[in-house]
Amino acid sequence: MVKFGLLARLEAKAGKEKEVEEFLKSALSMAADEKGTITWYAVRINESTFGIFDTFNEEDGRTAHLSGPIAKALMQKAPELLTKDPVIEQIEILAAK
Repeated sequence: MVKFGLLARLEAKAGKEKEVEEFLKSALSMAADEKGTITWYAVRINESTFGIFDTFNEEDGRTAHLSGPIAKALMQKAPELLTKDPVIEQIEILAAK
């Protein structure tokens, strides 16, 4: 059972919403290549707010993801696309279907 997760919230700068959306869509292929990432979702919460939700069976998978290509690309693009640094929370999965 998945036990570990990440929940990230991204606030796009005005006029950069489409670029954030495209960045997130492009990250899917990187997530697919990560052995330890069980599920990976990119979502739009409202017009300028986006999110990423991922799950992992092991802490090692979560740690690898946090230092992997998606995180690196996101932090590189953050000053250009986001109003502030992403809010990334490490969460514990209590139940899942």
